[in-house]
Amino acid sequence: MPSRTTRKPPKRQPPTDTYWGLCQRFPLRPIADDAEHVQAMRMVDELVDLARLDSGQQDYLGALSELIEAYDRQHHAIEYTSDGSMFQFLCEQHGLIQQAVAESTGIANSTLSAVIHGKRRFTREQIRLLSKRFNCSPGVFAG
Repeated sequence: MPSRTTRKPPKRQPPTDTYWGLCQRFPLRPIADDAEHVQAMRMVDELVDLARLDSGQQDYLGALSELIEAYDRQHHAIEYTSDGSMFQFLCEQHGLIQQAVAESTGIANSTLSAVIHGKRRFTREQIRLLSKRFNCSPGVFAG
C-alpha cells in the first residue's frame, strides 16, 4: 500500500490590530437581518475602496464576505449574473455605450468586450472603477 504523505497546513499568523479594530466596528458573526446586511456591505465597500489591504484587512474582508454570502443565499437568493451581463445591464440603465465607459474609467474597450463575451472577468480595481462610475456597490459584480 502506498504511503500517504500528509502536509501540515501553513502556520496561521495571529490576527493583527487592524483585524481586531474592524471586528470592534462590525463583529464577525452570522448576519441576523437586512439592517446588519446593509452595515456589512458598507464595511465591504469601505475595504474595497482602499488601494491596498494589509493582512488583517484581507482576513476580515474574506470572513465578512463569507458571512454576507451565507445570508444572501438564505434570504436573497438570485440567479448568477456574469460580470459582462451586469456591465451591459448597467450601461443600458445609464444610457451609456461601452466606449463611453471605457473612456470615463480608463478600462480598455477591448477588456470590456472580453468580459462581455465571457473571456475574462473584471479585476478588483476595475470593479472599483465601475462601481464608482455607475454609483453602485462593488458587490453587483460578485459573479
